Amino acid sequence: MAQDKQDTKFAGLRAAVERSKGRTLKDLFAADPERFDRYHVALGDVVFDYSKHRVDEDVLHALFDLARAQKLEEKRDRMFTGGVVNPTESRAALHTALRAPQGASVTVDGQDVMPEVLSVRAKVAAFARGVRDGSIKGATGRELTDVVNIGIGGSDLGPAMAARALAPFGHPRIRTHFVSNVDGADIGDTLKGLDPATTLFIVASKTFTTQETMTNARSARDWLAGKLGDDAVPHHFAAVSTALDLVGKFGISEDRVFGFKDWVGGRYSVWSSIGLSVVIQIGPEHFADFLAGGHEVDTHFRQTPLESNIPVLMGLIGVLYRNAWSFATQAVIPYDQRLGRFPAYLQQLDMESNGKHVHVDGTRVQEATGPVVWGEPGTNGQHAFFQLLHQGTEVVPIDFLVAAEPTDADLHHHELLVANCFAQSQALMVGRSEAEVEAVMTKAGAKPEAIAAVKAHKQFDGNRPTSTFLYRKLDPKMLGRLIAFYEHRVFTMAAIWDTNPFDQWGVELGKELANKLAPIVSDAAASLDGLDGSTAGLVEHRRALIGTA
Repeated sequence: MAQDKQDTKFAGLRAAVERSKGRTLKDLFAADPERFDRYHVALGDVVFDYSKHRVDEDVLHALFDLARAQKLEEKRDRMFTGGVVNPTESRAALHTALRAPQGASVTVDGQDVMPEVLSVRAKVAAFARGVRDGSIKGATGRELTDVVNIGIGGSDLGPAMAARALAPFGHPRIRTHFVSNVDGADIGDTLKGLDPATTLFIVASKTFTTQETMTNARSARDWLAGKLGDDAVPHHFAAVSTALDLVGKFGISEDRVFGFKDWVGGRYSVWSSIGLSVVIQIGPEHFADFLAGGHEVDTHFRQTPLESNIPVLMGLIGVLYRNAWSFATQAVIPYDQRLGRFPAYLQQLDMESNGKHVHVDGTRVQEATGPVVWGEPGTNGQHAFFQLLHQGTEVVPIDFLVAAEPTDADLHHHELLVANCFAQSQALMVGRSEAEVEAVMTKAGAKPEAIAAVKAHKQFDGNRPTSTFLYRKLDPKMLGRLIAFYEHRVFTMAAIWDTNPFDQWGVELGKELANKLAPIVSDAAASLDGLDGSTAGLVEHRRALIGTA
């Protein structure tokens, strides 16, 4: 019965797709010279072009019908008004409140959360200003020059991505670094280039028990104390946490602890005090612009009809390809070197949110859910994996992101970058027929036998779907917009699949087993009883390799 229910849900969409399959994207543009005008949406200076997708009015109507049948609008309103949208943890999901402006009111369990949000925001801003203007100094009285954020997952990916993206807006004295991997090379390589007297560490862990984060934090503490003594620790550490007792035992004073609520999921937390390192880097005023960009998209998502709602269109197109075309991956290609970590950030946002195999009610999902999200900056990707995108047997929908003008970069370089971005989306759409290959090679003077030998290899099917985000420039407000677009895209897709995008139980089993294995790996005399044969064999072989067997 569950299979029948799922098939029925997507029946209208699949029927519309079947009716459209005889026409390529080239056909659609040839038949409709106004296609771009009708299939793009503008929000301020941002243009979202979805005209190169496999959609027509019939397919779009089916998608909007599906969205309304799955109560997308009601689910959206419940999230914004503090309803329990994360039922497995009995929580709201109010990352949107973190970027709401002063004067807004958001209620959870009868309490307005905005006074506390604004209070923490002000405390973060005050601390950041102190570091930036030099009034907050290290233990020896020197100004702080390096900020090391120690976290993992959402406590690392968001700040690290944003800090790189907004580097041109950074303080000239302050450098930011990010340590996440429990591999000792991560913290070790970072510490090698730092002066303990001018370094500030931010330990980002809500519970202050995250294995990777606390292992790195203790190593950083030992390094600092070994250079400057234990008394220096309070001057060189801050924490983003709610575990005041554990933070105090570590040696961090309460006035340097910045909390956030349990309705802030890790992958949605860059807007919160988790963004402390970014606020220090770019300053509270620029961070306010970042928040304003996110809030602008929140307003658009909440108030705009589905038919012209950018995150809704993004999400519905994602459902179209996952459930009607069976495309398993989604590429995100920013034509911006500073957005180099944006695809990795989106991997967590999308795959941790929508990598689910049960519905909200606990019944098993019978259809595909979240795609594999991946990407690298253009133009580098063109010389790496674009061959598969153009001529591979798998179709990969792609999002291109590009600014009209550069931020602190050479204009000539940027014009070449933009030309490459536009050319790739065009090439993926139009392809090249064997007849066109023959014409090009003949004009170049190639002989018929040479043409015959290679024309099949030089032919491109085209009809590969892409979106393009074009905006004036990458600044704090624009980055806030981009993140919020994708957050609400993820929510839209989860609403269609009726899954919970705000929990992540899939990561817990590995953590649990790692905690059990850690003492066995460390102690050569520890019993291997109870381990499966493969794991026991690997432990034994590792003991042999290091001479402890």
